[in-house]
Amino acid sequence: MKQTGTTRRGFLGTTAALGALGLAPAWTTAAFAQTGGTLRLRIDGDNNVLDPGFMSGGTEIEAQKQCLPFLAQYARDGETFTWEPTYFVTKLEQRDATHIDFELAEGLIWSNGYGPVMASDVKFSYERMKDTDWSGYFEALDHVEVTGDRSGTIVLAKPFAPFIMITLCHGPGAVLSEKAMADVGGSFTTKFPAVCGPYTYEATPGQRAVFSANPEWTGPKPAFDKVECNVITEVKAAELAFEARELDCTEVGADTLARYTKDLPDGTDIAVAGELQYMWMGMNTEHPKLQDIRIRQAIQHAVDVDTILQGAYSGTTAKSHGIICPGLTGQRDTTGYSYDPAKARALLSEAGVSGLSLTLRTLNNQERMLTAQIIQANLMQVGITVKILPLDSGPYWDMGQESKGDTWQDLELWLMRFGTTPDPYEATQWFTSDQVGVWNWERWTDEEFDRLYEEGINETDPQKRHDIYVRMQEIMENTGAYVWINHEPEAFVHSTEVVVNAAPSGELNYRRFGQG
Repeated sequence: MKQTGTTRRGFLGTTAALGALGLAPAWTTAAFAQTGGTLRLRIDGDNNVLDPGFMSGGTEIEAQKQCLPFLAQYARDGETFTWEPTYFVTKLEQRDATHIDFELAEGLIWSNGYGPVMASDVKFSYERMKDTDWSGYFEALDHVEVTGDRSGTIVLAKPFAPFIMITLCHGPGAVLSEKAMADVGGSFTTKFPAVCGPYTYEATPGQRAVFSANPEWTGPKPAFDKVECNVITEVKAAELAFEARELDCTEVGADTLARYTKDLPDGTDIAVAGELQYMWMGMNTEHPKLQDIRIRQAIQHAVDVDTILQGAYSGTTAKSHGIICPGLTGQRDTTGYSYDPAKARALLSEAGVSGLSLTLRTLNNQERMLTAQIIQANLMQVGITVKILPLDSGPYWDMGQESKGDTWQDLELWLMRFGTTPDPYEATQWFTSDQVGVWNWERWTDEEFDRLYEEGINETDPQKRHDIYVRMQEIMENTGAYVWINHEPEAFVHSTEVVVNAAPSGELNYRRFGQG
């Protein structure tokens, strides 16, 4: 899963006020007739691991998209997303449930003298991923059969409905040079051993990453000769840089999105990639203070989510009813609980609890802190005292993982947001029994949930898949361990002279940008 900023890594959630973010269907002469100049963007930190097998995600995926071949990419299909072949292939077809045939385009050359891109590179890259941090994306892969210098077949061990959308379109689907990887010992960090794409990559830590035109690239020319990605850690600082015309495009926070929606500056537009973020307040079912399900259910009834959406997010986010995001199979439109302080007090009384004091941990940013303060006030109204503990990124993402220390034993309440890709499989995988102590910080297990998880991967009937994922979210909610909050849009402000391209999960794809 990709959370914004670390490993583990909104769908087409657009409104008339915001407009939709267009995904260009491959490179066309008309769309990219004008080229040249420098595109100035923001990244929120240094790219620490560019290797697809061991990356954190986010802007590292953005870098891979510019410098490495991919077989598939996201495309718009009406009100949903689908996939299409990239210009790196002349053929990409799913022959049946377990076979995907491909043929690489001619003329693809690796940098640094590593020769043409071969089908054997695809085989090496994908089979290698089975032994990396992102192996979950390749669980269904059996092997890649090479049928020619540029052709092959991806063979799955079992049907895996979202393989192309989830695996091939996303960062783990990058192709590496087998020979170059051998020369660097099998893995790398901040320097690509060989590139094949429209751009090369250089970075100055703490300052910027620069993508320059690749002199060995023979494919379609991108709209910009150079892309300069400046390291700006704070969203507010990036917004100010954009308003000073020092950036051509940047992600914006909820309050700025609301302000721009009402009063859009001249020469500026808004693009919404999607709403593939899901945020909730979690509760540790094993903590002594929260083991009684009635206490957890009381907290569910005590939190006024509508006030959070207005007070912390200025009405710019969609209300959540589970982990499946807007536009995806399995999205729910209601919850099994409602804001009802009287019901909350009754449940606490039934559990024989009074004077309860809890700690709520959150990332230390504006929207999360405002959310935490509203929850603090809500719970105070039913007799629960809440201490808010803001954390920086490092300790926050470690706190529920048993491998990172003992903090998981003290977890009581926390605000969490995960990001996902355009298939419900991605979101559900983090809550299975084997994720307890890894990413299932609520620490519950359920045999039906685990069984449905496997069924959902293999099921190809749309209605049956929908029903499976609705039921899985009901199981989660019935633990009492979740208060669903919202789906935040991945929103960008940009110059009208720039045409933005992004994955539905928000990663920008600079090579598919255009000039307005």
